[in-house]
Amino acid sequence: MCHDVIRKTPTDTPSLRMQTGWVAARARLEGLPGGGINIAHEAVDRHVAAGHGEQPALVWLGREGERRVLSYADLAAQAARFAHVLRQNGIGRGERIFLLAGRVPDIYAATLGALKAGAVVSPLFAAFGPEPVRARMEIGGASVLVTTEVQYRRKVAEWRATMPSLKLILILGDTAPEGCVALGPAMAAMPDVFETVRTGSEDMALLHFTSGTTGLPKGVVHVHDAVVAHAETGRIALDLRPGDIYWCTADPGWVTGMSYGIVSPLCNRVTMVVDEAEFELDRWYAILERERVAVWYTAPTAIRMMMRAGGEAARGRDFSALRFLASVGEPLNAECVIWGQEIFGRPFHDNWWQSETGGIMIANTAPMDIKPGSMGKPLPGVEAGIVSHEDGEVRVLPDGAIGELALRPGWPSMMRAYLGQPERYAKCFAGGWYLTGDLAMRDSDGYYWFVGRADDLIKSSGHLIGPFEVESALIEHPAVAEAAVIGIPDETAGEVVKAFVTLKAGFEPDEALERELRGHARKRLGPAVAPREIVFRESLPRTRSGKIMRRLLRARELGLPEGDLSTLEGNAR
Repeated sequence: MCHDVIRKTPTDTPSLRMQTGWVAARARLEGLPGGGINIAHEAVDRHVAAGHGEQPALVWLGREGERRVLSYADLAAQAARFAHVLRQNGIGRGERIFLLAGRVPDIYAATLGALKAGAVVSPLFAAFGPEPVRARMEIGGASVLVTTEVQYRRKVAEWRATMPSLKLILILGDTAPEGCVALGPAMAAMPDVFETVRTGSEDMALLHFTSGTTGLPKGVVHVHDAVVAHAETGRIALDLRPGDIYWCTADPGWVTGMSYGIVSPLCNRVTMVVDEAEFELDRWYAILERERVAVWYTAPTAIRMMMRAGGEAARGRDFSALRFLASVGEPLNAECVIWGQEIFGRPFHDNWWQSETGGIMIANTAPMDIKPGSMGKPLPGVEAGIVSHEDGEVRVLPDGAIGELALRPGWPSMMRAYLGQPERYAKCFAGGWYLTGDLAMRDSDGYYWFVGRADDLIKSSGHLIGPFEVESALIEHPAVAEAAVIGIPDETAGEVVKAFVTLKAGFEPDEALERELRGHARKRLGPAVAPREIVFRESLPRTRSGKIMRRLLRARELGLPEGDLSTLEGNAR
């Protein structure tokens, strides 16, 4: 990309003074009295003990305009009551607690309470249908489900009796169907103090599910020691500081919503904004302005939707409280970075990680100069490389070469297993590296550039083409809101590039615009890389978490079986 580097003025912040490695990061946390480590203790209890109990921990914004504030002391008390509910119902250490609800305060208390009780938390996306819910709970050996009455009746009640591991269903609110327990009265009857179970650093704490295009979901296992990385990467990559107003728009059913929507911000003693509603342009702008958000972590899909609406809705708004903007979920197009600078006076900072890494590994941090379109550089304590591998032999590639992004194992939030799939887990490692499955390139300045998933790469006339590069070039055109690129078979070239685009308001699809876009792409990319065909669409297919589904477009284009792609969540990236 030929965008100018966005220069930063160096400031003396804690993130500039971080010591390399994880020893200093671990020392910033407290640990349990007498030994051990527990995520809930680091996230809430230690702050209350240090005298910060009255600080707001969570500002909840209801769908219908409600506003509720929970202090750190409130959240600690609610977590303790939930832990007592588990104990009273015979739920012990190591048992799996599944959460199926939207952005409501009780889910945050339940997460922390389950961890205090030594149980394992596994979040589920509230928009999942019955089969994805059932599959994940079966693989995870669910002991408890926390959900709403509506979700229970629609997605669980019919098959509940077929899951022998499921001992308890807790229903949010004051009433519950027969055979379930109403969580409201149950918690109200419990004490507000609970002695945290003495969990160890390698005790299982979180179970996230991620899918490929085929096969059963993978249960990604994380341990309590992951909190070291959650806390430190929030401080370094997201510039979180005690007392900040912070808004992570991710749903708690996804890994981002858990790691950076609950654990990391609380560990850094910020005040979290939690909005129950889904994306709505004016509502989001009003929240940023009214709540005086300082740090905002959102997704490229949302940013592109804002861009598509134009800048008029933001005009006259006071965004002066915003200090740091970051994005994750998909690669962040250079135009999004620049648009953030124009609208908010701050650029968006891209970063990269996966469910398997448990936390941010590569980022554009606050002091760094930004190269729009780049993922940034590895965080201190993270060693990354671009490699090729064949028959178990790994070779590190030079700067400028495209290869698989790899990480040296050993960071605290590295997954410890795919639950019940040791062979699948072992295949992720070779030659002393964790192989991410993502293709990338490192430039001579040490910045990393995302190319695509290894199985998304397009091979045309000897050229290796990353979809993201073509999509980014198309989005630079003023008419294009979003783009998705796939490779389709061609007798001569092997594959050729086909693009699907949606247009911004005020532009109409026609042959003239299609020719203009192809010309724009050829000028930016060259004829070997530019799309041969461009198709206009009203919308593009997405996963439940909002990522564009290139593989579904390809399946439809080639008449292949689509499979159950509607529930794929994939990686954080």
